[in-house]
Amino acid sequence: MNHLDLLTFARGSALNWALMIFAAGVVLRLFEIFGLSRKPDLARPRSDSPGSGWRTMLSRSIPPQGMLKRDPVTYIGGYVFHLGLLLAIFFFAPHIEFFRSMTGLHWPNLPTALVDASVVAAIAALGVLLAHRLNNKVKRMLSGSGDYLAWAVTLLPLLTGYMAYHHLLFEYALMLSLHIFSVELLLVLLPFTKLFHTFSVFVSRWYNGDFFGRKGVAS
Repeated sequence: MNHLDLLTFARGSALNWALMIFAAGVVLRLFEIFGLSRKPDLARPRSDSPGSGWRTMLSRSIPPQGMLKRDPVTYIGGYVFHLGLLLAIFFFAPHIEFFRSMTGLHWPNLPTALVDASVVAAIAALGVLLAHRLNNKVKRMLSGSGDYLAWAVTLLPLLTGYMAYHHLLFEYALMLSLHIFSVELLLVLLPFTKLFHTFSVFVSRWYNGDFFGRKGVAS
């Protein structure tokens, strides 16, 4: 199979299968979460705290008081990575064109130089976060193979995308194929690994905030 045939396969059958597995996996995991049986809370709410779930979604998105100073690498590195990843996925012109072809939706893109810089920042942040995890005894002890797998499959699309755009290492069609395959690997694994927090993080924050609000506990 030559490079162009490989690219055609990556853009065609492989992508279709990856999207189907991704969609089925997300639906399954969401069904498991929302289908969990919970005993009805018969206790009278201790306080009237409307919107506690929504407030918790926002408050848990910023560092608790003192934590940014105590562990700046985790928080700053995390913000830099997530922002860079967000810009790369949703504001790079070729990616917007892909979403338009799939859904009909489109929006303005950011300058390519800005997206390129955000990818470099995200890759650097991932490297710093990994080094910090390996050099922190507690985090290293708490980390399992799933954490490192999630790190690797998140890094690969950023790295291969950067290399494809800048025509590094391999011929462009091959490098672009590797980039697409890395995205497809991420899609396939996302519903079944810790990366599923992409979908569950705000749901769980809302639920916890609403639950503790009924109990009169600040969250």
